[in-house]
Amino acid sequence: MMQQFLLAHAAGADGNTLLDRCLAQLGDVPAEASLGFLYASDTLAGQLPPLLQRLHAVLPGVQWVGTLGMAVCASDHEYYDTPALVLLLGDLPAETFRMLPSMMQNDMTLSPELQAWGEQQGYCFALLHGDPGNTATPAIVEAIGSALPASFLNGGLTSSNTMNHQIAGTAVISGGVSGVLFSPAVTVVTDHTQGCTPIGTSHAITEADSNIAVTLDHRPALDVMKEEIGEVLARDLQRVAGYIFVGLPIPNSDTGDYLVRHLMGLDTRKGMIAVGDYLDGHERLMFCRRDGNTAREDMQRMLERVKSRVAGRTIRGGIYVTCLGRGRSQFGDDAEELRMISAALGEFPLAGFFANGELYNGRLYGYTGVLTLFL
Repeated sequence: MMQQFLLAHAAGADGNTLLDRCLAQLGDVPAEASLGFLYASDTLAGQLPPLLQRLHAVLPGVQWVGTLGMAVCASDHEYYDTPALVLLLGDLPAETFRMLPSMMQNDMTLSPELQAWGEQQGYCFALLHGDPGNTATPAIVEAIGSALPASFLNGGLTSSNTMNHQIAGTAVISGGVSGVLFSPAVTVVTDHTQGCTPIGTSHAITEADSNIAVTLDHRPALDVMKEEIGEVLARDLQRVAGYIFVGLPIPNSDTGDYLVRHLMGLDTRKGMIAVGDYLDGHERLMFCRRDGNTAREDMQRMLERVKSRVAGRTIRGGIYVTCLGRGRSQFGDDAEELRMISAALGEFPLAGFFANGELYNGRLYGYTGVLTLFL
């Protein structure tokens, strides 16, 4: 058994050269290597099918999952604005995981074999990759969770200026949701960090129309927002763009968790606000601010929670899915977000990408970092 997963990453060249460099870094791959994660910058989209063919030829015993990102990451490195390739290989026993082939619609069902395997396990953890261009993607993720007897679904949506490719076994696909399911025999520690901090308290949504909050606590929604954000911002609402967001609390969450959504528009005449999500099914709403300091503070809190749960055990490998709006936008240009992870948890093989939406426990988040560790 490998003590830790194998990690390789390279940047700044064509796809074949990057793969050559990664394979050289991997060296002699043990025969028990069985599962690989592949994250590539979106500039390599057209080269991805032949690169995957090469990997299968060189490592025929490894099954691959992954996707494209406008930026990708590996341990203390963040790769922006350059072709980059990241590979992470694990040696999980074949009976402890199953590949999830692409699901394109929320009314699709799991194969009988996959359904039976999931029921036999009793609980499944999943790492999923989804296509942001498919409006059914959140519903597909929900359907996958509903099809399994008990599940915890993490992952992220492809970010790309070109094609929304995913890697699913031997195929490069797009349009749906794919990934890998793990049995309880695979020990996982996971948590997430928000890039925002709530302002004030949550408010009852007393009247809404689609994605528009008309009244909060029976008062014009914009009036409530102005009180929460303070007099300075309320006098110049142009300044709230990119700084003030909406939070939708998750019912029955024992950690005060919430979903961050964009503030899409303000109607100063009618006192309404438009939100980047449908408000149907949400009972409460709050306002949040987003800046680098609050993101660092919440990241540190998350890492402290994770460290206490790891409890000194060896971290064999990890996947970090973080928002495109985080990274250098919030933490600076020197991969500070990634460096915070290694500073808190020590050095270990970590791969990931910057997503167009992050999945944690089956819900689609924004401005979030989702960390998954294999012990």
